[in-house]
Amino acid sequence: MDVNTTVEHFLELYGDGESGNTPTRDQWKRVISREPNASFVLVNFFKLRAEAKYQESSNQSFASGEDAFARYAAVSVPAMTEAGGEFVSVAPFAGSFLGEDEDWDLIAIGKYPNLESFLSLYRNPKYIEAFEHRIAAVLKQAVLVMES
Repeated sequence: MDVNTTVEHFLELYGDGESGNTPTRDQWKRVISREPNASFVLVNFFKLRAEAKYQESSNQSFASGEDAFARYAAVSVPAMTEAGGEFVSVAPFAGSFLGEDEDWDLIAIGKYPNLESFLSLYRNPKYIEAFEHRIAAVLKQAVLVMES
């Protein structure tokens, strides 16, 4: 697999990441350059909008951030399972225990058995289509990569 070609493909599908709602070129490259057979975990922190913010070109009607995220989750959860990944935990954020206080709504921890599993999720046409709901729903997010 050519890393640069794969990165360019995902940038075309998801955008350049400048909005903070999709990975940047360097972030895609970092993940795609991983050891292909090593499992890894993504820890997702989400702060949802009160009202979803769809692109003008979208044909979506009014929705709360929670509703838009539920539309995304309805596709992303089965698509992740189909790709070979699994959610370790998905739960409301309960607060900080140590360090600076954070303000998140939801934490989702997903595990992938290998790089191809992860990439197949992001290549899935249904997932690509549903991703607009994630973008509309999320005010801010952080996604951390962990070795597993």
